[in-house]
Amino acid sequence: MDRTVPSSGNEEINLYLRTYYSLLRSSREVQIKTLIEAHKRINSALHVAADEPQPDMAAFIYAILRMPDCLWHTRLVVMGQSDQVFAQHGYPDVESWQQVSAPGRRRRSFFDGRDTLAVYIASRSDIDDLIPILTAYQIERRKLHESLNRPSLMQLLTAIGDDGQGRPEQDELQKLADKSGIPREDLGRLCQIWGEATAVKLRHIAQNKQELAVRSLAGSLADYKRATRRWWLNVERSVPDVVFDQRPVYFVSSNTHSLANLLSGFALQNEAALHAFAHENGDADLQQEYYDILQQHVPSSRENFLYYVLKKYERANPTAVAQRIAQEREIGLVRVPSLHAFDIEVQVAQLNQLDAACLDGRLRLPGIESLRNSDALIVNIDYPLGMAAYQVLTEIARNIAEIRGVYIMGKAATLNGRIGDVMIPGVVHDEHSLNTYLFQNCFSADDVAPHLVYGTVMDNQKAITVPGTFLQNEEYMAVFYKEGYTDMEMEAGPYLSSAYEMTRPKRHPYNELVNLYNAPFPIGILHYASDTPFSKGKNLGAHNLSYFGMDPTYATMVAILRAILGTEIGNVG
Repeated sequence: MDRTVPSSGNEEINLYLRTYYSLLRSSREVQIKTLIEAHKRINSALHVAADEPQPDMAAFIYAILRMPDCLWHTRLVVMGQSDQVFAQHGYPDVESWQQVSAPGRRRRSFFDGRDTLAVYIASRSDIDDLIPILTAYQIERRKLHESLNRPSLMQLLTAIGDDGQGRPEQDELQKLADKSGIPREDLGRLCQIWGEATAVKLRHIAQNKQELAVRSLAGSLADYKRATRRWWLNVERSVPDVVFDQRPVYFVSSNTHSLANLLSGFALQNEAALHAFAHENGDADLQQEYYDILQQHVPSSRENFLYYVLKKYERANPTAVAQRIAQEREIGLVRVPSLHAFDIEVQVAQLNQLDAACLDGRLRLPGIESLRNSDALIVNIDYPLGMAAYQVLTEIARNIAEIRGVYIMGKAATLNGRIGDVMIPGVVHDEHSLNTYLFQNCFSADDVAPHLVYGTVMDNQKAITVPGTFLQNEEYMAVFYKEGYTDMEMEAGPYLSSAYEMTRPKRHPYNELVNLYNAPFPIGILHYASDTPFSKGKNLGAHNLSYFGMDPTYATMVAILRAILGTEIGNVG
C-alpha cells in the first residue's frame, strides 16, 4: 500500500508545535501572546479568520465552550497531571478551590476565585488541545475588545444591563450588530451561551484588555503514567467485589450515558414522568416530536427520545439521579468517577447481573438469559482525548485477565459526509506514531444502518488521527483527502497503538504500515460526524448536535452492545 503523509501542508503546524513545547519547558509562566503569530500561520480550519480584523465568532464560540466560564476572569492557566504534581510545584490546595467545568470539554479544573485556573491533563494531547484554544481565544478576545470599545456601544450595553434583563432583545441585538459589525446570528449564539450575563460580559470585554499566560508543571511520560496508574487504582478500590485480573473484559470507549441507558431501563420504566416533564417543560418542537413518534408519523426512536428527555429531567429533578444510579447498581453497573487525577469516568458492568427485562428492546438477542453464566465484564470509559486513549487502554490491559474486544465510539470530522453520519474505518493513519494501521473492523454498515434514522452509514472508510482540533488546515486535509482519508478524529490511532502492544512482544513501531488483521480479539471503531471542516466555520462552535445528535450516538452504541452481548452469548450458550 502506497502511503502519502502530508508534508507541505504540515510544516507550519510542526513549527507551531515546536514553538509552544519549547516555551512550556520554562519553569515560569508563558504569555499566550507570544504564540499568536505561530497560531495565525497554520491557517487552522477551525480558525479561518484568525488573521482578519473582523472577529471570527465561530472560533471564539468554539473556544469558550471548551473552557470553564471563569475564563473571562482568568490571567494564568496552570496545567498538571495530579494533585501531587500541583502540590510539588507550589499549589498544595487546588482541590479546595472552586471546581469548574466546560460544556464542550471534560477536564478536572479548579478556579482560585481570583485569576488562576488549575487544569488536570491526562496526556500531551491535552496540551495540543488547550494551547490552541487559549491562543484562539486570546486573538478573538482582542478583536472583540477593539470592536466593542466605542462610546455608542458602551452606552447600548450599559442600557441593556440596566433594564434588568442582561440579555439583548431582538431590536437591541440588531443595534449591536449594526454598531459592532458582528453578524447578528453570531451575537445570537453568544446570547444562547451566556444568557442573562451577555450584556455584562460584552461590556467587560469592551472595557478591559485580557492577557492570558500558561504554565506547565510537569510533562514527562513518567508523570503521565503515574497519573494513569493512580486513576486505575481508584477504579479497583471503588469496585472491591470485582477481581479484575481474574475476569475477561470487553473494553468500550464511549460516553457516560448511552451504554448505561440501554442496559439499565431506567428511562423506559419512567416514561410517564418523562412524558409529563416534556409536556410541561419542553418546547413545542419537542412535544410535537414525541406526539409524532407515538403516532408513527416519523421514524424517530421512542427510546432515544426518552434518553434525551431524561438528561433534562435530571437537571430539574436531582433526586432522579440517585434513583437512576441505584437502579444501575441493581443490574450490576457501577460508575467510578475520577478522583485527584484527570477526568475520565469509568463504568463497570457485570454481564451475569444484567436483567433482560430492563434492556432496551434492540438488545434482547436470542439466548440473552444465558449471560447469567458469564464471568465477563464491560469496562466503559468516558472517551479520553488523544494520547490519553493509549495511556488508559494500556493501563487497563496490564491489570486484567483478558481482553475480549476493543470497541470505540467517538466523534469525528467528515470531509465527505454530513453532521450525523456514521463512518466505519478499516484504515487509520495515526499522526502521533506516524503509523498507518490496517485492521478488520468488526462492524459493517449493516450493523448500524437499521438503528440510524437521520444519517448515512459509510463503511470501508479511511481515518486519520490528528494531534488536535485546531492543528489542521486545508492544505493538510487536502493531502489526506486525495488519498481517500475522509474521517478525522483524535483517539483511534492511540487505541490501535495500544492494541498492537497487546498482541506483540514489543512497543508499537514508528512510521510504518502496521497489519492488525490477525488481532486475537475483535476491534470495532465507529465514528459519528460532528464537524464538516471543509465548510468554513461550520463546527460545533457554530452548531450543536442537540436532539438529533442522539440518533448516531445510540445507533453506534446499540451496534457495540449487540456485538458484545452476541459474542458472549456464543461463549457461554
